[in-house]
Amino acid sequence: MPRRRLLIALFVAIAVKSSAYGVMFTMLDDYREEFGISEGALGLVIAIGFFTSFFAQLTIAPMADRGRSRQLIFLGLSLAIIGNFAMAFSNSLPELLGARFLSGIGLGCALPAMRRVIIVSEPDNLGRNLGRVLSCEVGGFAAGPVISLFLVDSFGIPAPFLLIGTVLLVISIVIFTMRIPETAAEDHPTERFAVDLLRDRAIAAGVLIGIAVFFMIGTFDSLWALMMKDLDAPTWMANTGVTLFVLPMVFMAPYGGRFVQHIGPFRAGGFGMLFGAACMTLYGALSIPWLLMAVFLVHTLNDGMTVTSSGVAVGMVAPTERQAGAQGLLGGMQTLTGGVSASFAGVSYEVLGRTTTFVIAGVVMTSLVAGARLLAGDRWVVRGGTPQQPVHA
Repeated sequence: MPRRRLLIALFVAIAVKSSAYGVMFTMLDDYREEFGISEGALGLVIAIGFFTSFFAQLTIAPMADRGRSRQLIFLGLSLAIIGNFAMAFSNSLPELLGARFLSGIGLGCALPAMRRVIIVSEPDNLGRNLGRVLSCEVGGFAAGPVISLFLVDSFGIPAPFLLIGTVLLVISIVIFTMRIPETAAEDHPTERFAVDLLRDRAIAAGVLIGIAVFFMIGTFDSLWALMMKDLDAPTWMANTGVTLFVLPMVFMAPYGGRFVQHIGPFRAGGFGMLFGAACMTLYGALSIPWLLMAVFLVHTLNDGMTVTSSGVAVGMVAPTERQAGAQGLLGGMQTLTGGVSASFAGVSYEVLGRTTTFVIAGVVMTSLVAGARLLAGDRWVVRGGTPQQPVHA
């Protein structure tokens, strides 16, 4: 029961942290109208959070493997709380940049440490629990616009961030009344950063599959509404596409995580991304909105069952004493890829057109899967496993 309560508290914290991102994305117009901040400057505010998170996940998060999970979760949640309260009272570009900087560092510190604790607490349920992490991340992000809708008009711009900061504070207090498992001193890794983990070809293969996932997401999310508008699709198709894209992940990810652990995360992730690459190519080839919507709905079901594969694969092949570093490496590379792919998609769509852009995305995803297959070698067929070594509480 104490272990289960800890996991529930961590899942809730992850969901609440993710909701802050959803709030921020839906309030860009409010910042522009209220404070006169340009679209380009607001794009910088969004970007700095992703890049600082990438930095923290690769450089700070591995400290959780050396007996400092509790400290990093505390630091990360504290920075996220401060960042949300700072967002509530920011009304200029430098203040917004500072608040997002703190939030990005906080996410990069806390999330890999949380993932590590979740993995080592129930190693036999690796897939299911990482699926629940994804459900919380996606569900929290999707809840952000709803929070903004109910609070901003009635109570003003600060309200959503004050609410999220307060809830995070309460959850943080709950977490720190609980015992958090740490790696025994004799098992602490000596490596300072996580990049050396890429020497393990199977870990590198899992990261490549994760990069393929976020290249797909970054491209799709940035182009769906624009593409459907250009094709004169009904407004609801353009406006609800991104939301419908993530909903299967919220509800199916825990089952998908268990599924990919059972049949093998490399095989499941490879097939899932090849199927996704085919769908991306069809988005460029088809021009009838209803056909695109049909492809889209099948695509979302595929992603709901397979998108956890990279996290499960990395968690399965990485040593237990380096789980935070491995998950931070994966998360950092995915965060960076999402930002890069979104930037690429916008420029490519404008210069090369819809068909070429989506074909390029499909080719990139296929190439990443092929690279993962070559790197994984015999471990491509591993399944049903747990992290390599037991952790000491």
